[in-house]
Amino acid sequence: MHGPAMSGWLLMALCALTGAYCLLRTRGGTGEERRTARAEALMGFGMAAMAVPAAVVAPPAWAWAVYAALFGVAALRALWFSRRSGHHLHHLVGSSAMVYMAVAMAGPGAAAHGGHGAHTMAAAGGVPLLTGLLLAYYAAYVLRSGARLIPVAATTAGGGAMAGGGAMAGGSVTGGAMSGGPAPAGWANRPELALACRLTMGISMFAMLLTL
Repeated sequence: MHGPAMSGWLLMALCALTGAYCLLRTRGGTGEERRTARAEALMGFGMAAMAVPAAVVAPPAWAWAVYAALFGVAALRALWFSRRSGHHLHHLVGSSAMVYMAVAMAGPGAAAHGGHGAHTMAAAGGVPLLTGLLLAYYAAYVLRSGARLIPVAATTAGGGAMAGGGAMAGGSVTGGAMSGGPAPAGWANRPELALACRLTMGISMFAMLLTL
């Protein structure tokens, strides 16, 4: 967001791809997993739209009210479903952060700059204490998600190696679909990819909050 337009385009593309993958995840899994994927897809696409460089698209003032209303509803939804899963509390924080940024962008400082992007978000300001708390939350979230991503990837690779070793040592196929075991997870059901998407959105949110 902060700097040349190229960084805004890269952030937009990254968030859009993340949202698209989350949308793909809504096709499978349990009801709770589909709800989580829908919330994350909305967050990814919303962040992608907010990251569009101001030189390309300058939305009208009422667009920020639409953003605030949309993610306000998403925050209430996350609060409701947090009774079943604590992960929705993270969605509550994310949706609330989007409402906060939309309100800041609709402020008089941002309106005077006519548009959005790095310069508009810098002009928008915001409440320094609240911005700092959100930055601290997302910094901790990114570090925690990054630490969790390493063992997930290692376990997946190790499981594949063990399955291959068992087949060679026993002289027959002992794992995977050929032995009646569970089929390999598809692209939409890879836990490490879902975690990588959450890590990506956490980094993107941190970058956007830095410009306030």
